[in-house]
Amino acid sequence: MPEQLKKSRMDVPDAFNLVAGRYDLLTALNPGYRKHLRWSARRLGLQSGARVLDLCCGTGLSTEALALEVPDAEIVGLDGSAGMLAVAREKSIAADVQFVLGDAMEPEEAGIRGPFDGILMAYGIRNVADPDVCLTRLYRLLRPGGTICIHEYSVADSAWSRRVWNAVTVGVVIPSGKIFSGSARIYRYLRRSVNEFDGVGAFERRLSRAGFVEIRTEPMDGWQRGIVHSFLARRPE
Repeated sequence: MPEQLKKSRMDVPDAFNLVAGRYDLLTALNPGYRKHLRWSARRLGLQSGARVLDLCCGTGLSTEALALEVPDAEIVGLDGSAGMLAVAREKSIAADVQFVLGDAMEPEEAGIRGPFDGILMAYGIRNVADPDVCLTRLYRLLRPGGTICIHEYSVADSAWSRRVWNAVTVGVVIPSGKIFSGSARIYRYLRRSVNEFDGVGAFERRLSRAGFVEIRTEPMDGWQRGIVHSFLARRPE
């Protein structure tokens, strides 16, 4: 991994703290952003009342998606940015969600205890120090038969997807981030980290190595088709 990207990854929580107050505004400009989070939440296939971990919950947009798609869910949201969690805690869902500050690499260190019926991790696996270790720890937090959805960018397998991704981030996302939140640092990191991340096949193999089964990848629509994916898998019974 390039040293610049490694250092940026370590700075991710601080960078998100800087943009937390305007983060929801910027994502609202992204067609499909909230809809796609709901698709991934729905694709978990959870029943009413399920216990769900929303890992890297940010400002709670993924948490809202889970609350809408899984009625009466018991949701625990974890994020490494205090600023993002402060925004999440101001939302109407906060009364029914346990929000926790902690490292996605070590959720149990933050007091997270399984088992969970499902885990949703949106836009977070790229940012952890060791994705394989992270997935192994998430496997342990799932009940046997539980499902995981990694909602993530992946463009390495498609030259067309890489071209679209770089055009959109350079032409729209990074300038908009600077205008609306006053800092483009996290959005420049976003572009680099996605370019460096696994292709779909490579990430599916990571899930398999961690012990997951019934691995499949579902697409999004619009400009994010072939760019954002629901990576779905199950812990064996």
